[in-house]
Amino acid sequence: MDPTDENFWEPLRGLQDEMDAELAALYRERGLRVRPRLTKPVIKLAHHGPMTIRALAEAIGVTHSAASQTVTVLRADGLVETGPGPDARTKLVSLTAQGRDLVPLLEAEWRATERALLELDAEVPYSFHAVVADLGAALRRRSFRERVSAHLPDDPAPSA
Repeated sequence: MDPTDENFWEPLRGLQDEMDAELAALYRERGLRVRPRLTKPVIKLAHHGPMTIRALAEAIGVTHSAASQTVTVLRADGLVETGPGPDARTKLVSLTAQGRDLVPLLEAEWRATERALLELDAEVPYSFHAVVADLGAALRRRSFRERVSAHLPDDPAPSA
């Protein structure tokens, strides 16, 4: 049996993908050519930019590599430009006029999305925020690494 046929997180990721697709459809309806995953970096740059790619990565909670890829997409979409940073190894990322023009709508959509999520959270008999907090508390009592290790055989090498 293929062990990847069992995937605890797949329903949650699928739900998030569906909601992102709905946001993308909303953007298209409004004539925007921006993907939902790019909203946070644009808003962060509007409030804290220009920023180095490393600072942007920290601000949006991703790796430097992921932020660099995001900047590449944003630059290709005409939303950011890059220039020399404080030293020869860094680049500064800043919004273009086109990127700045999007900010009011993206901020309004972000706030509307957060309100819609809170509304959705209130419709179910158990709060997602409470579930996440409870899972975090359980992991502080016993780490995820410890939990996974307890289920691994002593010698996980495949048998020939």
